[in-house]
Amino acid sequence: MSTLIHQHGGDLDAIQKQYHIPKNEIIDFSGNINPLGFPSSVKKCLSENLDILSVYPDKNYIALKKAISNYTGADINHIVVGNGSTELISTFIKNCHAKKTLILGPAYSEYEREASLCGSDYNYTALEEKENFCFHTEKLLTALTPEIGLFIFCNPNNPTGTIATISDIQKILEHCQKYHISVMIDETYMEFCQNLEQCCAISLVKQFDNLFVIRGTSKFFAAPGLRLGYGISSNTTFLETLKQNQDPWSVNSIAAFAGELLFSDKKFIEQTKELIFSERNRCISILKTWKNITVYHSSSNFILLKLKTNMIDSHTLFEKLIQKKLLIRDASSFTFLDDTFLRFCIRMPEQNTKLLEELKILIE
Repeated sequence: MSTLIHQHGGDLDAIQKQYHIPKNEIIDFSGNINPLGFPSSVKKCLSENLDILSVYPDKNYIALKKAISNYTGADINHIVVGNGSTELISTFIKNCHAKKTLILGPAYSEYEREASLCGSDYNYTALEEKENFCFHTEKLLTALTPEIGLFIFCNPNNPTGTIATISDIQKILEHCQKYHISVMIDETYMEFCQNLEQCCAISLVKQFDNLFVIRGTSKFFAAPGLRLGYGISSNTTFLETLKQNQDPWSVNSIAAFAGELLFSDKKFIEQTKELIFSERNRCISILKTWKNITVYHSSSNFILLKLKTNMIDSHTLFEKLIQKKLLIRDASSFTFLDDTFLRFCIRMPEQNTKLLEELKILIE
């Protein structure tokens, strides 16, 4: 069985090498990238300003932080930027010095990797399948015991797409503050949420200095190669530690300039939301009519499915679909999930229709 299905979504080079399919012919439903691609207006502006490559970026990234502040509503003094969200995840985990880390699963594997590298013992608490992977705040609070030093979760969750509301998060933060537990919330997919104002934790940062909210530009702005991430925290110790230890010019000139443009491109932002909201609702409505799957409600740009038939598993689905140049994510590599789970992201309408047609043939 291929090991590729257990790797990070969107690894087209590895797929091309193993399956001998040109990567430009593959429709990638595994990487969760905005199907509209990198904004054309920003692309044009970048091409006209390549001379910035000959200039060092502003070490304090004032213009970039102002753009992020206008976009998110965060206090500019609470904003940090980094070489992708991965750098900031790593730095925050190191700064916490937590002997024990609790991760809400299923989850992105980078959390446990970074916790392990920092010498923290990590454990998982589960979103339950029997509860449709919905957040159960009271049960979660019982898992957040005083010996925990750091709690990590993704909101909306990857790969389930389920989401915690601000009221849920506030209860968690109050509990964690009482026991001196730091909280990192990964909001990589928050901009795909239809009721963002009711779920985004950024408004709580001023109130809770044990909170770090992290985001990036890879998914919503279709810019994984840009390596631009940002985080929001009011914890002065963390902010000062990052300032002292982060490599100078961690964000390059192109990424900093692009970020200033991306966060103010209102037309692209609205187009993305209209597409994702419409197609997500359409796909879920269709999938709900199938008898051999369970489809979970999603607040992100991807949908998690569970097979209810023993005639095929997610590994086999992956293999059959890649032969048709359709790349999905076999979700069995996520903690708490098995080979009955698969995930695919929302792409353009005709591409989504093609995938659903092929899935129906294989599953129903």
